Amino acid sequence: MAYTLEQLGADIRAALKADPGPDGKRAVCKLVARVLTDRDFAARHLTAEQCRPRKVLYEDPELGFCICGHVYGDKAHGQPHDHGPSWAIYGLAEGDTEMTDWRVVRPGAGDAPTLVEPTRSYTLRPGDAHFYDIGQVHSPKREGPTRLVRIEGQNLDRIKRSNIKPA
Repeated sequence: MAYTLEQLGADIRAALKADPGPDGKRAVCKLVARVLTDRDFAARHLTAEQCRPRKVLYEDPELGFCICGHVYGDKAHGQPHDHGPSWAIYGLAEGDTEMTDWRVVRPGAGDAPTLVEPTRSYTLRPGDAHFYDIGQVHSPKREGPTRLVRIEGQNLDRIKRSNIKPA
């Protein structure tokens, strides 16, 4: 039986209520990994018609986290970024994404951006979910079509992102 969006939301809420810290978010990664291999879930929620490139599929009324669907048709090389005051979990359902983690070498001030340098790169493949805590700078690189589920600690449509540039 397919995992529903409502079940995923309820399970994430329970995991975060049990432990709102990093271990709770790692528990959420396991829940996300479950839906990444669920073909019915992907067919229902990760379609180009509704998620190109991003759609909030569920926003929790109590804790504020969001379940988002993303569908990318072409290659893209994202810039280093964090999620401001939020955390995020990226989970690949289809395609590969090379992720790069970055280290702050000079904090930004005023209009001056935060400068970062890469520390490591790794590939997320279908079924992989990865947790990025508040302030962790990362960048995605896709060479082809991908579909993913991203959990946001809060709806990123309503937050200001940090000004981050490679050093």
